[in-house]
Amino acid sequence: MPITIKDGLPAAEVLSKENIFVMPKARAASQDIRPLRIVILNLMPLKKTTEVHLLRLLSNSALQIEVELIRTASHDSKNTAKDHLSDFYLTFDQIKEKKYDGMIITGAPVETFEYEQVNYWSEIQEILKWTETNVTSTLHICWAAQAGLYYHYGIPKHSIKNKISGVFEHNIVDSREPIIRGFDDCFLAPHSRHTEVRREDIEKIDKLDIISESEDAGIYIVSARKGRQIFVTGHAEYDPLTLKDEYVRDLDKGLNPIIPKNYFPDDNPANEPIVSWRSHAHLLFSNWLNYYVYQMTPYNLNDIN
Repeated sequence: MPITIKDGLPAAEVLSKENIFVMPKARAASQDIRPLRIVILNLMPLKKTTEVHLLRLLSNSALQIEVELIRTASHDSKNTAKDHLSDFYLTFDQIKEKKYDGMIITGAPVETFEYEQVNYWSEIQEILKWTETNVTSTLHICWAAQAGLYYHYGIPKHSIKNKISGVFEHNIVDSREPIIRGFDDCFLAPHSRHTEVRREDIEKIDKLDIISESEDAGIYIVSARKGRQIFVTGHAEYDPLTLKDEYVRDLDKGLNPIIPKNYFPDDNPANEPIVSWRSHAHLLFSNWLNYYVYQMTPYNLNDIN
């Protein structure tokens, strides 16, 4: 089934070239179907790129999905054109009276700051509180996963000596959770972060369930409130070249970055990366949509509480 997005969103052209069915909102309005309503809070600097990453994965489902994009009002994005933001994004104040089947909150390049130092932290807190009553299930990615665990459960983040960057092996800790249904016993996923949450902190909170972790990259998936909150510390949504682009960006800044692990063949940045996490990424998002959004959400969105 298609994903429904606002008419004219540039991501539609990219996805159509990949043979992904994208339906303009005007056409969707003529269909007698109650689509799942998903709102994405996009905190990433390169918003157009992140739109493609997420919409690609949301499309891999038999469900019709209507997507809305929101941004923070308390922070001006310097890497995305203002006309793109005004044409395709709403602010939280514009949607906070609505209810949604699902929400995705992306990562953000602010992890080295204390949460209270982030200039839009007050707005993030308001949004995280709102998700408890207005969204059936919220998927938190990377920094958003850390922020959500901190806000809702007081889980601290810890700085690490060397950035966790690369593609890492993960294992399943709790095989009962539907979010990892169909996963291999050992699977791969990208990470790109300077901080981490730790098992010993999470285990102190009875309401939290560790679903997956990595020996090298640490905690990966945590669940709470019977799947109404999913926290994913990595970046399953990344494109084949995203880690390479980040590495080159940091090289150009003179930051002397480490070469992403298990990513370039022979660990040689001159070699093109081989994608080893695509099937896991699609399964992660389709499981979330099916088991935590579609099968849990009420038909009448006003019944969410």
